[in-house]
Amino acid sequence: MKKGLITSILALTFTGLQAQPLPATPKLVVTLTIDQLRTDYMEAFSSLYGEKGFKRLMREGKVFYQTEFPFNGTDRASAIAAIYSGTTPSMNGIISRHWMDVNTLRPVNCVDDSSFMGNFTDENSSPSQLLTSTIADELKIATRNKGLVYAIAPSRDAAVLAAGHSGNGAFWLNENTGKWCSTTYYSEFPWWVSQYNERKSPDYRIRDMVWEPVHPITRYTFLPEWRDQAFKYKFDSERLNKFRRLIASPFINDEVNLLAEELLEKSTIAKDEVPDLLALTYYAGNYNHRSTQECAMEMQDTYVRLDRSIASLLDLIDLKVGLHNVLFCITSTGYADSEAPDLALYRIPGGEFHLNRCATLLNMYLMATYGEGQYVETYHNQQIYLNHKLIENKQLDLAEIQDKSADFLIQFSGVNEAYSAHRLLLGSWTPRIELVRNAFHRKRSGDLLIDVLPGWTIVDENATDNRVVRHANIPAPLIFLGGGVKPETIRIPVNITRIAPTLSSAMRIRAPNACTETPLNF
Repeated sequence: MKKGLITSILALTFTGLQAQPLPATPKLVVTLTIDQLRTDYMEAFSSLYGEKGFKRLMREGKVFYQTEFPFNGTDRASAIAAIYSGTTPSMNGIISRHWMDVNTLRPVNCVDDSSFMGNFTDENSSPSQLLTSTIADELKIATRNKGLVYAIAPSRDAAVLAAGHSGNGAFWLNENTGKWCSTTYYSEFPWWVSQYNERKSPDYRIRDMVWEPVHPITRYTFLPEWRDQAFKYKFDSERLNKFRRLIASPFINDEVNLLAEELLEKSTIAKDEVPDLLALTYYAGNYNHRSTQECAMEMQDTYVRLDRSIASLLDLIDLKVGLHNVLFCITSTGYADSEAPDLALYRIPGGEFHLNRCATLLNMYLMATYGEGQYVETYHNQQIYLNHKLIENKQLDLAEIQDKSADFLIQFSGVNEAYSAHRLLLGSWTPRIELVRNAFHRKRSGDLLIDVLPGWTIVDENATDNRVVRHANIPAPLIFLGGGVKPETIRIPVNITRIAPTLSSAMRIRAPNACTETPLNF
């Protein structure tokens, strides 16, 4: 009797398991990374939206209100590298869009590569400085190169890092010519992109592009007192930087959509049962990188137009592929353009921090301590690089000099903390140090990392724009939508590095090779 009961229970259990098949593998995964998208802005401007963009995402998607980046100093490049690799800059090597090359003592772009020429551009680019695999690479490996991977973005770093080492193509807008361009690193430049450039690229249409508010001015809120007139921008009015202004406006999102439509029509993407990846990047930052105070109405209208671009993209994918065959992943780069100094109008404590003066005084201190020499080799982006060759020739202890330098720098006005490479690599652990350590790469970061106090202005003598430090969190969403995704809203924070294993799991492929996170459940 007991044996028969157990057999019945087991039979029911296995029958139940068999009755719950795994969700179908999507024919197409669409990753939409929206540069500087903010959850709080999405909500604040919701009265201006239609029903088929943000509201549809919130209604039909699995929505994580807050994603967190487990490293300091996030920018567009480091964020996108983390999203697609599932790991932090300490592993994937993309510590920022630019870093100092210690061999040439010059800043380099994270996708610079002189080994490859450009298509429709004179930039030399490849993903070779991305040190780990990505979901794009793992898809190519798993499908023996049958899965297609294309990336379209306003900017070069976003396109190349999203396409990964094995992608079929990465396309970005040439900010000087208005043509879509790429690199010879990837396969032959597609005929349909060349054809598009000859007939439909933005340079043919920019003279007619005028940005005015979608809604009457009375519908926009949070405006400064002086703002009583609607804005009007004609991109073609400035001959030298018209395409840079286009790239830093919501109009670029429609241009991304137009090329994506061409891709879906002219290529074989999503035409078979092998999963493909379409990696798109939008822009949702301040217009022309100006301050929020200057662009309060423009920012609201950016979200209105972003809402419409998302709606158009969803309709396009539904028409060409069918949303039930697609998994959408929409997320943000999790940072915001730095604000300009407020000139003490609001009496917020602060001051000016000059990295060049800091580096000069540090060198004088090291000379007084260890003798003549140029101990500080260079500095860049709140980091100081020491002269390792000089230190070695003098038979000095590099770790000791790094730690003494950090102790010296902490005494400067405006410095919150100074981290030595030695401390980051071998020192004790704290939650704060973990964020700094995850952003640090031992071959690309400086010997000394300086954390400046919030409210202080970092003055760069080599640039025209100075920035105010903010340590405040930027609320960034993560939304999944498509076949097999059940609508749900989750307010518990989730790490951005869990996107890669989640998408890998959905495509039935391995997670990227440096990704240790577990997938999120749909």
